Amino acid sequence: YAAVMSEAVKRPSGMGDNPSKKPCLEADNEEKDVKTTDASTEDKGASNTGEGGLKYEYLDHTADIQIHCWGDTLEEAFEQAVVAMNGYQTELEFVETTSCEKVEAQGEDMLSLLYHLLDEFLFLFCADPFFVAKEVKILEFDRENWRIVAEGRGEAFDLSKHPQGTEVKAITYSNMQIHDSEGKHECYFILDI
Repeated sequence: YAAVMSEAVKRPSGMGDNPSKKPCLEADNEEKDVKTTDASTEDKGASNTGEGGLKYEYLDHTADIQIHCWGDTLEEAFEQAVVAMNGYQTELEFVETTSCEKVEAQGEDMLSLLYHLLDEFLFLFCADPFFVAKEVKILEFDRENWRIVAEGRGEAFDLSKHPQGTEVKAITYSNMQIHDSEGKHECYFILDI
């Protein structure tokens, strides 16, 4: 496990396009409810933390990429997981929050819930509308029925505007971990690239 956390991962830089957009609802644009991120950090292995900033890091892995994300709550850690995945596929500093997409994820336990949440946003990125979420807000987090409703804010991927990162082929359960205890809300997961 220690070898996995060794040094920073550099990623290459652009992919598909589709100008499909849906406007965000005015009431949904309140800044206090949205986790804002800035993906301009050059060293993708460095910790990205700060007031309203990124709370994730990319870790070395043999053939894939491992992501470690955290938050003040488990909900925030899950939100950061989606943002981190999208930040690996393109540089989020170039993404504007001009449209919204809602997703619903259902699981059988906490690990499968994270898996399905990530998979729903990966599907949005890889298929029409080719949507890149720069900000994510979990609207409902049902721990009894293992269900999440989340909203992503961003725009359609446009190769002329968004640098191409590394394509994520799939989410994996390999070494997936969720830590949810007093003062510790974090996730580890590996993306197949």
